[in-house]
Amino acid sequence: MNRVISLLQHVYIHPLLWFVIAISIATAHFLEVCLLIGIIFIHEMGHAAAASFFSWRIKKITLLPFGGVAEMEEHGNRPLKEEAIVVLAGPAQHIWMVALAFGLFYFELIPEDMFQLFFHYNLMIFIFNLFPVWPLDGGKLIFMFLSLKKSFPIAHRLTLIISFLSVGIFSVVTLLAAPQQLNVWIIVGFLLFSLYHEWKQRRYIFMRFLLERYYGKKSDLQALKPIQANEQDLLIDVLEKFQRGCKHPIIVESDGKEKGMLDENELLHAYFSEKRLTDKISDLLFSY
Repeated sequence: MNRVISLLQHVYIHPLLWFVIAISIATAHFLEVCLLIGIIFIHEMGHAAAASFFSWRIKKITLLPFGGVAEMEEHGNRPLKEEAIVVLAGPAQHIWMVALAFGLFYFELIPEDMFQLFFHYNLMIFIFNLFPVWPLDGGKLIFMFLSLKKSFPIAHRLTLIISFLSVGIFSVVTLLAAPQQLNVWIIVGFLLFSLYHEWKQRRYIFMRFLLERYYGKKSDLQALKPIQANEQDLLIDVLEKFQRGCKHPIIVESDGKEKGMLDENELLHAYFSEKRLTDKISDLLFSY
């Protein structure tokens, strides 16, 4: 019970949502808006509940006029399986909601039109959230999939590029099929703004990933994935090869021969604590 209360304390209702609710009352669409908000709320609470189960730091759960966002104070260093569960916990809520609504309809506890509307809203939100666009659930799944083989900055950059392309395709389809749907264009605008902001902040996001890796818990990283580096490589170039979910021993080579080995934390310490921003790997090898 205390955990539920704690989650509810993180819920923030955007002022525009109150405006939409007021408009719905004035236009006699209050029931439809309440259904939509309820579905979005349960979807986001699914993310939050899974995150709370894994002791993630929850920043805020924002309810918007066209969706919701569960913000976490985690920066890419949680196990990928754990993150996948948190991401999929949102869409999973639609399964039991539709099943419950069907049961109520089957036993004639709700009318058919309400069940159809509830089903339509659930299906719409379920499909929309799985679009391969950041920061939707589909975009986060793409980021995790790319992170299995790519370094953090490359996987992040590719995710944003795929997201921009997906929004572009979605915009063209909307322009051809339903150009007068103002609510759809508002969502497109929100996604483009979110992607633009994420793109501008991508370097900061990468630094935050490294900082949490340096100062955070090391026990979560169990898989070892060596990184081969030439002794003339810059420290930052090697750091940009770091992947999510892996701990990296750094094998330093010269002329194709192994010259030594460094622990990843030695690189992070040199970069953040000693401010050796322009050093080469060979400089660290001789230091340690």
